[in-house]
Amino acid sequence: MKRSIRKVAVLGSGVMGSRIACHFANVGCEVLLLDIVPKEAEDSKDPAARNKLVDDALKSALKSNPSPIYSKSFTSRITTGNMTDNMKDIADADWVIEVVVERLDIKKIVFENVEKHRKPGTLITSNTSGIPIHMMLEGRSEDFQKNFFGTHFFNPPRYLKLLEIIPTPKTDQSAIDFVMDYGAKVLGKTTVLCKDTPAFIANRVGVYAIQDLFHTVTDMGLTVEEVDKLTGPVMGRPKSATFRTCDVVGLDTLVHVANGVKDNCPNDERREVFKIPSYVEKMVEKGWLGSKSKQGFYKKVKDENGKSEILVLDLETLEYRSKKKVKFATLEAAKLETDLKKRTKILFSGKDNAGDFYRSVFTGVFQYVTNRIPEISDELYKIDEALKAGFGWEMGPFETWDAIGFEKVIAIMEEMGKKPAQFVYDMKDKGVTSFYKLEDGNKKYYDLESGEYKVIPGTEELVSLANLRETNTVWENQDVHIIHLGDGILNVEFHTKMNTIGGGVLQGINKAIDLAEQEEEYKGVVISNEGENFSAGANVGMIFMMAVEQEYDELDFAIRAFQNTMMRLRYSSIPVIVAPHNLALGGGCEMTLHADKVIAHAETYTGLVEFGVGLIPGGGGTKEFAVRNHDDLKEGDIRINNLRNRFLTVGQAKVATSAYEAFELGYYREGIDEVVVSRAHQLAYAKQVCLNMANKGYQQPAKRKDIKVYGNEGLGIVYVGANSMWSGNYISEHDKLISEKLGYVMCGGDLSHPTEVSEQYLLDLERRAFLELCTEKKTLERIQSILTTGKVLRN
Repeated sequence: MKRSIRKVAVLGSGVMGSRIACHFANVGCEVLLLDIVPKEAEDSKDPAARNKLVDDALKSALKSNPSPIYSKSFTSRITTGNMTDNMKDIADADWVIEVVVERLDIKKIVFENVEKHRKPGTLITSNTSGIPIHMMLEGRSEDFQKNFFGTHFFNPPRYLKLLEIIPTPKTDQSAIDFVMDYGAKVLGKTTVLCKDTPAFIANRVGVYAIQDLFHTVTDMGLTVEEVDKLTGPVMGRPKSATFRTCDVVGLDTLVHVANGVKDNCPNDERREVFKIPSYVEKMVEKGWLGSKSKQGFYKKVKDENGKSEILVLDLETLEYRSKKKVKFATLEAAKLETDLKKRTKILFSGKDNAGDFYRSVFTGVFQYVTNRIPEISDELYKIDEALKAGFGWEMGPFETWDAIGFEKVIAIMEEMGKKPAQFVYDMKDKGVTSFYKLEDGNKKYYDLESGEYKVIPGTEELVSLANLRETNTVWENQDVHIIHLGDGILNVEFHTKMNTIGGGVLQGINKAIDLAEQEEEYKGVVISNEGENFSAGANVGMIFMMAVEQEYDELDFAIRAFQNTMMRLRYSSIPVIVAPHNLALGGGCEMTLHADKVIAHAETYTGLVEFGVGLIPGGGGTKEFAVRNHDDLKEGDIRINNLRNRFLTVGQAKVATSAYEAFELGYYREGIDEVVVSRAHQLAYAKQVCLNMANKGYQQPAKRKDIKVYGNEGLGIVYVGANSMWSGNYISEHDKLISEKLGYVMCGGDLSHPTEVSEQYLLDLERRAFLELCTEKKTLERIQSILTTGKVLRN
């Protein structure tokens, strides 16, 4: 039976249900979202009254920030209803997902009702995190049992990558194979196959790590702010670290999961760790649950002057106080190292309290995960994948162990009385000294059953720069690696701070295009990287230094180099694909504007944001919006309205909140650029697209000389609009100046009537306006503010 998912029914519209519905709408599914009829409307015949609960839940979800939906237009894919009147409508659903309250008796009632209306072969899953999956099968038909299993999405489903799949002994293997693939490729998830054990994999280990840390904090007398400084990005964990994460998730949720493990895992050797510490118990009693109750480990207050301050909870007195500065020698040493693997070694070897803390935390988790094999997983890689995707760890426990050193960790664990499981010693006896290794461009894990290294299932078709960097780098400088992806496709990977673009990056891009144009073995170029962000833009610090030193000739040369490189992306003799993710701002956005094709990850936040530092886009971005203004104008359009929309996108520094919204703002081109929901599959697809373009017979495009600009006709609208905004105190006088410079370029300058001009003409105007703004004191103040405080100055 060949499966496809066109329609999904989600039963239960709470926080999880409504957001799961939104994510299926994100990927193009028709969604039916149902919930119960409110008690007060049981006798009503008014559909609005009977659907009030589900409609209110969906509205609340859509208003939440960050949004669960890629584009507001996608909400039309969701239909709401209730489980009394509309359960019959699940008959044409391909997948029914139950997300009701965590009570087995209620779930059984829901499934009995589902059984009456579903068609044979429909997937049925429960999004539970606490009830054993197999217990829900009682009384169900054979076809139901074959197509039923657990699917544990993590909240929020749009943003957290983990999807745990939990089969029962009755589940058909083909159904599991399908959803593992569908979850990865279509939903963009890291799909991890789990055993039907309490809390499955991620919560079992992740909540253990938090609980263990709770007890460590008490034992070592550490403060909340100290722990969050120690357990954040420095150790490859999210910025929210530990206690801020607890506030976001909700203390009641953590306590529920911890109690569930303690109650249902009597043989867990670390069961006592799941006992809730007294300070957490008292917080729950007081209702200090975190963000949902406006206070938890942190509390935001305002003083008598209305100034906001975030207070921190003193764990001994349970009173809030101002945060104290945190300083540890180990942290200071670790900050100097950008490579997480090397930095982790520094943390683990620290000689102060921080070092003691890290050794305690790491070894505790290492011992725990070794003892969970084979209980929660037969394969060690699944534990790492689940923790990375569900809790945002950059490295899983076994990867972290490898980074510190296999034998070194064993020795320290023995010293601390935390011996790992026997299989670790079996590995050591065989001369095996790592859980993972790179071979032939593939990351392989040590398989305990066979005693051999195996490729992680599902990764065979992926392309990883980290796996290829050591063997396939064909050229590099301090900022860039050019890596051969195979089949003649080169990848430009830059790795500066925030992946900003300076001379080294431009050199790397030009070198890659040179190689692809001149060497027979190469056919095309992809620009992508595996950093946290694709690019935060041009190197503003470099621009600031040149402007302050009044080195305008050098600055003019640098801007020309940027413009010329962007134009070369478009006008080379080989295809150039840009594959952005997360932030693609300023110069990073301009790179996407000039690619032959963009293959964007769905979570790409694209925008021309130069206005915030007192500038206009100077790497071809302003020029390109003038070009697209001309190209997008359809017969019957009011051209000044079209120009105004384009102008406001740049002038208001609008940033798309998803790759789909980037089309609406004009950053991406309909029918040309594409979106990939799976970050893991993005590079492999971008490579294939580039190869297809080359094999099809790529023809270098001719440079444009036919761009119609409006001259004074457009400038009049721009100047009047900017002046009225300034007069109304909506913008500053400097904002008005920047707006006029932007409009001058987009309108083609002081032309008496609409005129056709070349791209180079517009680039020259753009560069001149950019340089003129660099001479302005207020622009330099804005740049300095961004560089020193990270905040936009409106002067």
